[in-house]
Amino acid sequence: MENREDLNSILPYLPLLIRSSSLYWPPRVVEALKAMSEGPSHSRVDSGEVLWQAISDMRRSLSLSARLLSPSAPQGYALLFDELIRGEESKRWFGEIIPALARLLLQLPNLLEMHFQNADGVVGGVETGLRLLEPQQAGIVFLSQELIGALLACAFFCLFPVSNRGAKDLPVINFDHLFASLYESYSESHESKIRCIMHYFERVCSCMPTGTVSFERKILPPEYYSSSTTAPDAAFWSKSDISLCAFKVHSSGLIEDQSDNALEVDFANKYLGGGSLNKGCVQEEIRFMINPELIAGMLFLPRMDDNEAIEIVGAERFSCYTGYASSFRFTGDYVDKKTMDAFKRRRTRIVAIDALCAPKMRHFKDVCLLREINKALCGFLIPRKSWEPQNMLIDKGDNEIQLACNDKDSGLLHTETTASHGAPLEDVETSREKHAGNFFRDVQGSDCMDHEEVGVATGNWGCGVFGGDPELKAMIQWLAASQAQRSFISYYTFGAQVLESLDQVTKWIISHDWTVGDLWNMMLEYSAQRLFKQTHLGFFSWLLPSLSTTNEAISPS
Repeated sequence: MENREDLNSILPYLPLLIRSSSLYWPPRVVEALKAMSEGPSHSRVDSGEVLWQAISDMRRSLSLSARLLSPSAPQGYALLFDELIRGEESKRWFGEIIPALARLLLQLPNLLEMHFQNADGVVGGVETGLRLLEPQQAGIVFLSQELIGALLACAFFCLFPVSNRGAKDLPVINFDHLFASLYESYSESHESKIRCIMHYFERVCSCMPTGTVSFERKILPPEYYSSSTTAPDAAFWSKSDISLCAFKVHSSGLIEDQSDNALEVDFANKYLGGGSLNKGCVQEEIRFMINPELIAGMLFLPRMDDNEAIEIVGAERFSCYTGYASSFRFTGDYVDKKTMDAFKRRRTRIVAIDALCAPKMRHFKDVCLLREINKALCGFLIPRKSWEPQNMLIDKGDNEIQLACNDKDSGLLHTETTASHGAPLEDVETSREKHAGNFFRDVQGSDCMDHEEVGVATGNWGCGVFGGDPELKAMIQWLAASQAQRSFISYYTFGAQVLESLDQVTKWIISHDWTVGDLWNMMLEYSAQRLFKQTHLGFFSWLLPSLSTTNEAISPS
């Protein structure tokens, strides 16, 4: 174990120790977790105030100072557990959920050891173990949902080291700021964020999911640019003769509710998760609350560079909600009925791409347009890496072998034997060893990943707090999806009035058989006029007046 590069890269960011090839908790932490696992009669943890004291004691046992956490975190935990939840809910949390989380944390060393033992066999010759996926290092990590549950329990108890994360441009991972913000600036929306995570813990403690989630750092491949750059230049886009893909406009509905098995866009911060574990409550943060397994990526994925994106496959949704930002409310349980692929990942593909922040008039400069379209291209590119499965034999246990086959509707591998429901937490350990070695074994064969049928579900990326131009951003994403050979875009306008004519504009462009290069060149011409104040119209209005008199008035040159 000590010689594993992946383990050595992530170990400084974990609270565990290693000795004689074994990971372990310090004895005093084991003692505290065991007491907590037996309930408040043994641990005395029966309030938010005492819970924080237990957290502080465990951090000291790990030689981690509580002073590095948010100073308002103790009041936040006390506010939630001593005032906002009461009666039976409080009794259940201190009598059942916190003990179950303590038991899960006691299993973390074993879960990680098993993870690293199996990591080399997930896909032959491809590194999939937990490690830092640093900028400009493309790679993928596969984590079981059980291991993710243990890592998020660790974040709830604020046990991750803090002092070394900034040097690697890693986002926050402990929940101290999440609870501190509840105390410092209480709002119903922020309480609802925490309620989503609480509900996740309630679910996994009663019925542990048995699937897998993958986290991939994607980098624009070199065939898209010259040796002197890291992304395509303007000439690349201007000369593109690729046809524009289909464009579906939805004036209502949400990206996460799409039924087309499309790649779902996370309007991300360059630090994955953005303000999820702080005060943020817009598109990315909401997605991380209703699919909390996404938070695990914040442990090991540093900030994204301009030519990078992060794709996460298999994150389960646990919560329903209404509203947005200050009106966001947790409304109850969500049962995720997505089927699974051959890796036991749910067929939910989420790609995080970060837009320019507050570009204002800079948005119309060629360099900014290039940055945005190349960022979207990186996110939308269909994986063609060596780790992608070909035909696979899946060992289902009991010496039974099944060939994974192509699912043309989703573009992912599937097998009818994958589990869609979890197992009780106390039953997981007994079955863990049986399945540890029964994952996947590559065999030679043709490509079985029909990605061409997977479109992109997106919306007003970078147009909220980031201040981007909705009309240009819609066109930029359309261009990137088309260049990436995606079959369609499902675009959710969220009722934005400025996009009322989006459907008309896209239909007109398609009817005139514009290519990617045609639309890109037209955008450049429009943006130059905006920069030099030759027009104050939006892109659609700049096109549409000519369309009212003749379809030939504006055509690509």
